[in-house]
Amino acid sequence: MQISVNWLKDYLKIDCTTEELAEKFTMSGNPVENIVKAGAGLEKVVTGKVEKIERHPDSDHMWITQINVGTDELIQIVTGAQNVKQNDIVPVAMVGANLPCGKKISKGKLRGVVSNGMLCSCDELKIEGDSSGIYILPNDTPIGVPVAQILGLDDDILEFELTANRGDCFSAFGLVREAAVLLNQTPKFPEIKVNEDAGKNAKDLIEIKIDAPDLCNRFSARVLTDVKLAPSPEWLQKRLEGAGIRAINNVVDVTNFVMVELGQPMHAYDYDEIKGKVLNARRAVEGEQLHTLDDSNRLAKGGELVIADAEKAAGLAGVMGGFETEITEKTTTVVLEAASFNSASIRRTSRAVGLHSEASGRFERGINEKATVTALDRAAQLLQEMGACKVCSGVVDVYPAPKPEIKVHFTCKQINDRLGTSYSETEILDVLKSLGFKISEFDAEIDSDEVFDKISNAAKSFGKAAKELVQNTEVDDFVQSIGRTVGELMKRGGAENSTTYEAIVPEWRNDVTLMEDLSEEVARIFGYDKIPATLPKGNLQGKQSPFQNFTDKIKNILSSLGMYEEISFAFTHPDMFDKLQIPADSELRKAVPIMNPLTDEYPLLRTTLLSSILENAARNYSRKNEDVRLFEIAPVFYPKGLPITEQPEEVQKLAGLIMGRREPKGWTQNNVEVDFYDAKGIVEELLEQLEIYNYTVEAGEHYALHPGKTAIFKKGREILVTVGEVHPKVTESLGINKKVFVFEADVATLMKCTAKKFSFENLPKYPAISRDLAILVNLDVAAGDIEKVITKNAGKFFKEVTLFDVYTGERIAADKKSLAFNIKFQSNERTLTDAEADESFKNILAAVEKNFAAELRS
Repeated sequence: MQISVNWLKDYLKIDCTTEELAEKFTMSGNPVENIVKAGAGLEKVVTGKVEKIERHPDSDHMWITQINVGTDELIQIVTGAQNVKQNDIVPVAMVGANLPCGKKISKGKLRGVVSNGMLCSCDELKIEGDSSGIYILPNDTPIGVPVAQILGLDDDILEFELTANRGDCFSAFGLVREAAVLLNQTPKFPEIKVNEDAGKNAKDLIEIKIDAPDLCNRFSARVLTDVKLAPSPEWLQKRLEGAGIRAINNVVDVTNFVMVELGQPMHAYDYDEIKGKVLNARRAVEGEQLHTLDDSNRLAKGGELVIADAEKAAGLAGVMGGFETEITEKTTTVVLEAASFNSASIRRTSRAVGLHSEASGRFERGINEKATVTALDRAAQLLQEMGACKVCSGVVDVYPAPKPEIKVHFTCKQINDRLGTSYSETEILDVLKSLGFKISEFDAEIDSDEVFDKISNAAKSFGKAAKELVQNTEVDDFVQSIGRTVGELMKRGGAENSTTYEAIVPEWRNDVTLMEDLSEEVARIFGYDKIPATLPKGNLQGKQSPFQNFTDKIKNILSSLGMYEEISFAFTHPDMFDKLQIPADSELRKAVPIMNPLTDEYPLLRTTLLSSILENAARNYSRKNEDVRLFEIAPVFYPKGLPITEQPEEVQKLAGLIMGRREPKGWTQNNVEVDFYDAKGIVEELLEQLEIYNYTVEAGEHYALHPGKTAIFKKGREILVTVGEVHPKVTESLGINKKVFVFEADVATLMKCTAKKFSFENLPKYPAISRDLAILVNLDVAAGDIEKVITKNAGKFFKEVTLFDVYTGERIAADKKSLAFNIKFQSNERTLTDAEADESFKNILAAVEKNFAAELRS
């Protein structure tokens, strides 16, 4: 939401700077995200009159001018413009000005003649117009006034980042009401009055119907005749421009103006194009064609709210009007429509068709449904004042279930207790009254039977199950006792604490229903910064589950290894399945669709955590952050079937990713990049600190990983972790021109495989004996398989085996590789002899020769 400060000034005296006003708005809960200065760079540019002009003595194309800028002395300025003459009114940039074009004006000399400023062209002022010479202003332009004022640029634009609950502030009136309270001023809203043409009655010309009352609360219309389409007045165009809306013509501009002014979206129909002279708010039929104002044809999915005439849908209600009934130069009769639509329905429709408009944004946040007729009158009034139409008498208004007044009961003590403040009753009541709440004292002695009835009715509203529950006699007695208790408490609270008041909520506030909401109103107007800070008190109950503790342990380990935890949305897009090369028949493609996604980019619940972590890596890479160490522990979702009939299975997964330099950039470091073994080392350290032992590592395959650079950590049949280099096609599809390494694990599986029992041994007293085994084997033999054979045949004194060298190349056959292992033997009871170690070594050598056709290297 954006609006110009001058628009607010139309209704309210603002005697502070724009920055101060923005600060007040922000501190009251309506944050101003940005201030756009319409006249930025024109602060020291004023209007001046050329009193005298003469040739420069040393130049055949320069002129020396004497300029009157409303001060006692004339200013001498040298210019090269050829279109300036005596008595012209021109923009004068004074010394010290920083023009929008980037020029900084200072004192100087041109060909030896002093020049104390500059005469400006349109290009130098960054405005539209002929820039071949100086911008000549009208002869009646006053002298010595800021040019920004003359050009209508003496305005500031406030860009708000409003919360969704404050739908009332998506209007000029709403912001003025807020500003009036903050500035202690009284707003002066325009009197809305229409001179109706008694010759024609709107009810005789157009019929309004609501066939979907659950989606449309109110539907109102006015009819305008003798419509004259023309450009809007300059003042209206400027107001719309300040709100970020492009002017089109007087009819469309007025509907947009009223939408921003009152917060009520409107739509104008060409009366002659409405078939059957009826407008009906109904649900769309599946497959029905929707031809919207953007000249796009869409097929309805069925259930969307549309405004239809007797033959077809004439527009998507609350989102965009229909193409056939739009206002054109041939239009002579207009139907103005203002309605109140169901917020959730508009939100779903807007996202389903991929259309978001100023109107849909307001409907999504909720509007003041009691102001539809007021908005119609305001639009008709403005067009009438422009001489653009006649207004038929009467308003066609269908309002089947008028919105009741919302009443909130409270005591000032309740508000102070909630806020931790000590404001007086007068202060609290004054704030609420200034915000439009009608306050009166309330008799707190409510009959307990009345309370019981209200509780019973509330229970019944929850459906059949609640009805059956309430009909039970024992439950009736229980609920009745609650009612009596509540009644007694209300009597006691009103008598002992403070006066109970009743606040009638203003019709434009849809977000206030409870005492707690009133306390928020008081807090934000007095200032949240005025509320003393206190620490919450209470007895802590409960504790983390073992699974939560285990998850925290993983996070601490990975953080200690130099990785950073990321937090991502649990959503994904179908395109990620293709980018990750997930097979077409994979269960991972069966993702849960979201009925109301945050954006069209994420319509599914993710089935793999790699989609999120790789997207974040791509986002970092695109922003030149190429050294990335990320991990995340988060759920993925596996549906038991599609379409969804029961809750999907939620599985906690771990994913990690590294890419870029191994060491931080610095003059003492090299630029070596991470590789597969860096990722594998992180996994090994993680398993070590999680106390997961006796696992095996073997080559494996993974849909998103390089087929020759993927390893699987297994314990028995359980897959602990999969680690590897991301497939080049995957990184290419993500826009990453760099090697990326990832690992993925199931957290529950890791927890299940952690050691549960521990035993401790004394440090060995006796020295170990080690032997090196260097052998030649075929290239396809895995070192891990050889280590298994060594361990099995090394005898009772075997301690450990370590692979310390792998070699291929010169003096080694092309189909062979050399592996070198260090094997350690040790006894806890005595010092081993070389003969014992040699005997075990012979057994090992015989076993590897037999199993792998290994050759001992000399």
